[in-house]
Amino acid sequence: MRHPRAVIAAVLATGTLASLAGCSSSGGSATADSGAANASVYTFWDPYPQFDASSAWAKTVSTCGTQAGVTIQRSAMDTTYLGERATLASQEGQAPDVMLVDNPLVATLVKTKVLTRTSDLGLSTAQLQKNVLGAGVVDGAAYGIPIGANTLALYYNKNVLSAAGVDISTVTDWASLTAALRKAKAAGKKGITFAAIGTEEGSFQFEPWFWGAGGDLTRLARADGVAALTLWKDWVSQGLAPKDVLGNNQTAAWKEFATGQYAFGENGTWQLANADKAGFPYGVISIPAKGGGAAPTPTGGEFVTVPEQADTSRYATDKKIIECLTTSKNLLSTDTTLSYLAPTAAVQAQQAAQNPELGPWLSALATARGRTSNGLGADYPEISRQVWTALDSALSGFQSPQVALTVAGKASPGQRG
Repeated sequence: MRHPRAVIAAVLATGTLASLAGCSSSGGSATADSGAANASVYTFWDPYPQFDASSAWAKTVSTCGTQAGVTIQRSAMDTTYLGERATLASQEGQAPDVMLVDNPLVATLVKTKVLTRTSDLGLSTAQLQKNVLGAGVVDGAAYGIPIGANTLALYYNKNVLSAAGVDISTVTDWASLTAALRKAKAAGKKGITFAAIGTEEGSFQFEPWFWGAGGDLTRLARADGVAALTLWKDWVSQGLAPKDVLGNNQTAAWKEFATGQYAFGENGTWQLANADKAGFPYGVISIPAKGGGAAPTPTGGEFVTVPEQADTSRYATDKKIIECLTTSKNLLSTDTTLSYLAPTAAVQAQQAAQNPELGPWLSALATARGRTSNGLGADYPEISRQVWTALDSALSGFQSPQVALTVAGKASPGQRG
């Protein structure tokens, strides 16, 4: 699938979130106006400008409108524009009826009083995987329904590991992973590639290591978080990871892994199709935690939400549209198209039956967490910005990992000491 979306500095001042490179195509709104309320026309915004009116996604949206007895006027725009426009449109009383947004955007839109509680719409969240739903929960209340999720894991090149004499079953923690990287290097190959770019993609890729050490985003400077940044720093310093990770987004990191020279590449579900075309045998394992087991990984994906409306009588039809979009049939179709993992166990089982390669990813999703979960909410964008700044400072050698995260902690909101 495409990449999870970015939270960039430019939008922090406005309280909106921007897109992670590659997760959605660039471009403006097809029709940015939500229009005055019309009894038979319902407006729908999504971050998929890559899908035109002839696409399966657009047809699903249109069909759900028809089944609800209305015509849907769909506007597709990139995530940056959608976030900015959503807040402004709400202030102007011109919000769309239904809006699909990147999951970290939910908390920010709740803070700016844009979204309606899911429970107020009469929508059930009972069948949804709790940790996937968590990205859309603020102060105990859900503000949308996830249509799918993606997350991170480690791809590995079976040929490289074989040449290096590494049994993948022995790679269970940081020590054994680092040992495997050293063996790959000694065999004339390369170790691991990942994205440490100064955007949300860098923070997104760092979080499994940070959380896998026991790190807490409200206590950035603690020793466990420092251990994770030290791991990355040591890999780069020792030539086990390329120095260009600082400039790599997830697409660039994938292209490096796809050369066939690397033992491991950190990336997401959205690269599965490319992995099948890579020309070498590969496998997937969960990102290991420091002491063993699977590290928690962040969830990407969108939530279908309803902005607050002056005419609350429209909510009944909004509910019908959302229920249609999130039926098991439509979730399976949509999540397959978008390379998402479904947010319900029933559809996940169907996905696994159709594509056994999704097994490791479903395992990773089971322990994943929303980036704004655990009370981070609208504080997450600025915390993330400070994290990716710390990555740049430490991996470039400007500051030690301890100093970089101490500085980041002092500049981040919601820190607890």
